[in-house]
Amino acid sequence: QVQLVESGGGSVQAGGSLRLTCVAAAYIYSGNCMGWFRQAPGKERQGVAAMRSDGRTSYADSVKGRFTISKDNTKNTLYLQMNSLKPEDTAMYYCAADPQNWRACEGKTDEYNYRGQGTQVTVSS
Repeated sequence: QVQLVESGGGSVQAGGSLRLTCVAAAYIYSGNCMGWFRQAPGKERQGVAAMRSDGRTSYADSVKGRFTISKDNTKNTLYLQMNSLKPEDTAMYYCAADPQNWRACEGKTDEYNYRGQGTQVTVSS
């Protein structure tokens, strides 16, 4: 059973924008928080952003001011708007839900019980 489905990745030049979309199964979407994390080749997974059920958002320092996480409760959908992209943002991006701890809801880790299949983001200089 597919619980999280991401889309919206692609290749852009530095300074460009992409919007990632994650459609979640209803029973997952209603949890405490959902978020995004990423993994670049040869690097550890990195929390990117998270959004709690009450709407509060958190971001990794590396994306603050450039990325915006949002959701549409009518569609069980989570978004990640990425602006001013940099080559160092190149990674596989994953949508995630059902956090294992508070750090996940702070956008600091990938510690969730559910994740999607990932969508690739490539930023060229």
